[in-house]
Amino acid sequence: MKKHLLNYNLTDLQSELVTAGFSKFSSKQVFDWLYKKRNFNIDSWSNISKKLREYLLNSYSLHLPQVIWHGLSVDGTRKFLLKLEDGNTIETVLIPARNRLTQCISSQVGCAIGCTFCHTGTQGLTRNLETSEIVGQYLGISNWLKENVHEEEKITNMVYMGQGEPLHNFDNVKKATENFLDDNAAGLGQRRITLSTSGLVAKIKKLDEFPPVNIAISLHSARNDIRSELMPINRAQNLEMLFEAIKSIPLKAHRRITYEYLLIKDKNDSPQDIDALCSLLNRKESKINLIPFNEYPESHYKQPSKEKILWFMQELNSRGYTCTVRQTKGDDILAACGQLKTEYENLNLWN
Repeated sequence: MKKHLLNYNLTDLQSELVTAGFSKFSSKQVFDWLYKKRNFNIDSWSNISKKLREYLLNSYSLHLPQVIWHGLSVDGTRKFLLKLEDGNTIETVLIPARNRLTQCISSQVGCAIGCTFCHTGTQGLTRNLETSEIVGQYLGISNWLKENVHEEEKITNMVYMGQGEPLHNFDNVKKATENFLDDNAAGLGQRRITLSTSGLVAKIKKLDEFPPVNIAISLHSARNDIRSELMPINRAQNLEMLFEAIKSIPLKAHRRITYEYLLIKDKNDSPQDIDALCSLLNRKESKINLIPFNEYPESHYKQPSKEKILWFMQELNSRGYTCTVRQTKGDDILAACGQLKTEYENLNLWN
């Protein structure tokens, strides 16, 4: 079976091509065709020797995830169902905002964490995505935008908040992120990429080995009993263990950790929950992002009222915390946070 060309970062590809008898510079030429020109027809790479093109064709695969369904929300959010080479499917989402277009990237087929509020969690875990399948989401959708929206339409930001727990797939997510940051590849800035985790303590302690990007923690409750109910991972890796690990995260100057807090009616939206948050979080190093619960078929949780959401935010702000409410986008096509699931179960979406 051929190796996939997008599984390599520049250093690894340089090493492999030099070993095969080609120049070190040739790897930069390959990356230029892949990431800058977005040309995946190796035969057409005109500034690369015929010998190298033949080697690449014989040695590597260059399959991209295939768009098999696309949905456009009334707010401009786009959701894509992508088919992988082995037939599995994943979803990725494009979220428009002023002066930026953010791609929500998946890291696994399904998810093993099993958060009780998350639609993806009901799917279970099938497997980790390869580096090529993570990078392929970005390149494939970038090409789709060029062909179907406008040739100048570009993805500017990236969040690992799609299907899966990114730190469960540490090595492949790390290598993909290296390519997203590399100026010879995607060239996105460090502040334009956010890694979100449910709180895998052992992997959080390894984040000093990870490229320097924004870090978001899916917190959702500052009380162990409630968080264990919402996130079964908390039963084995509780808040005390999680925050001990968070101390090891290397924060650059003026950087803060974002704590994602899904607001659920009558579950984690009380004054007691605010007190617990304030006891747990450091004001200077924390940013709280409130996410109103996005309902999906079969969910038994509900979203609090707009008045309750606003009260929760203002109460935290009054105590000196930076707290914002994430605008819900794409919920009409099940593209909002916690709604992704790759099954053809909602027939009104698949026509």
